[in-house]
Amino acid sequence: MSAAPSTIQSGNLTIAQLEGLIDAGEIDTVIVAFTDMQGRLVGKRVSARLFREEVGAHGAECCNYLLAVDVENNTVSGYAISSWESGYGDMVMRPDLGTLRRVPWMEGTALVLADLLFLDGTPVPPSPRAILQKQIDRLAELGLVPYVGTELEFIVFDNTYRDAWSRGYRDLTPASDYNIDYALLASTRMEPLLRDIRNGMDGAGMYCEGVKGECNLGQQEIAFRYAHALATCDNHSIYKNGAKEIADQHGKALTFMAKFNEREGNSCHIHLSVRGTDGAAVMAGDGPHGFSTLMEHWLAGQLAVMREFSLFFAPNINSYKRYVPGSFAPTAIAWGVDNRTCALRVVGTGHSLRIENRVPGGDVNQYLATAAIIAAGIYGIENKLELPPIFEGNAYAADFPRVPATLRDAADLFAGSPVARAAFGDDVVEHYLNMARVEQAAYDAAITDWERIRGFERL
Repeated sequence: MSAAPSTIQSGNLTIAQLEGLIDAGEIDTVIVAFTDMQGRLVGKRVSARLFREEVGAHGAECCNYLLAVDVENNTVSGYAISSWESGYGDMVMRPDLGTLRRVPWMEGTALVLADLLFLDGTPVPPSPRAILQKQIDRLAELGLVPYVGTELEFIVFDNTYRDAWSRGYRDLTPASDYNIDYALLASTRMEPLLRDIRNGMDGAGMYCEGVKGECNLGQQEIAFRYAHALATCDNHSIYKNGAKEIADQHGKALTFMAKFNEREGNSCHIHLSVRGTDGAAVMAGDGPHGFSTLMEHWLAGQLAVMREFSLFFAPNINSYKRYVPGSFAPTAIAWGVDNRTCALRVVGTGHSLRIENRVPGGDVNQYLATAAIIAAGIYGIENKLELPPIFEGNAYAADFPRVPATLRDAADLFAGSPVARAAFGDDVVEHYLNMARVEQAAYDAAITDWERIRGFERL
């Protein structure tokens, strides 16, 4: 069981409730899953009877290469935890029973998220959930508890996933024909799908707040109420996977790519605040802008190491295509109050005072990004970093350090960061550096449509 608090919500299940549903013939399958390096939900389906008799208490095995593959699930070299030399052994998925829930969009199915252990019972350090849990534990030593909300955008297409694949993802039909930011009329065409996603997630124990259109064609954002950092990141994985499954059932496809085309990209703004263990609003105070000293140090820590931690905010080649001036994706590492041109936007008052990190895109691994935000805040607190002055105006045009321009740049910064190595450990740093190198090498070897169009005849 995870050390973080687990609250049974509407839609979530206790073991007793699950057993009752099994006996009534309403649940016959339990998905045991975890989030991999790429932010995908992976695992296995087991019979409900086996889950009740064995898996719920003891876990289920899976191959350790699931944390050592590329995006296409190819095994690749360079990972310490998994290789041909070590025989590609197993690891254990140990269910966190506080995450047990129904999956309303799948008949007769429940789902539980798992922590990963080696066969000797020790945790698997590169597991994204374990990386976040370590930072939550570090924060607890300071008497602080993190609360998080993630704002995940996606683009809907009127093509199925298999049709999109057969087309090479070219000439797809977006689900709207023009900018639909906050627009209701064109978004109504998507409402049967969006409603099923919202209601499905509510039925899976989440608190869906609502949905709004965004700027790109077919683009939407479904928002969920903030929760404890671990619960939010768990729900994020289930929502992202489930939204794709529900879209597939509707004969549509949706993508969370950071940058699908030259229009606006998909963001995943992460709102994070910390409170005292007694619930006190420790970020609010009587300092400038209503900040406490802790808030000033926390925000200063974010600024100080954002470039070094960018690999955890932007983990893919495509992530860096999103950082375009004037696109509502940040380029300047600056902070402001309710200023969307800055990488860090401060909003709220009192208990709601929080920092919105606008750097992550829809392709982010939310566990890693949230862990990085917490580690940066701890760094600022422990070193009593001084907060630079607030920025007012257009940060795109100002002279500030910039978000790294490429995955290669971000990996180099991460590799050379003593703060990252102290916070996450050398094993975790080297693991994710290898992931970045694998992706960079694959991209460097690829011949793109852009090259063919420019060079086939004219070069």
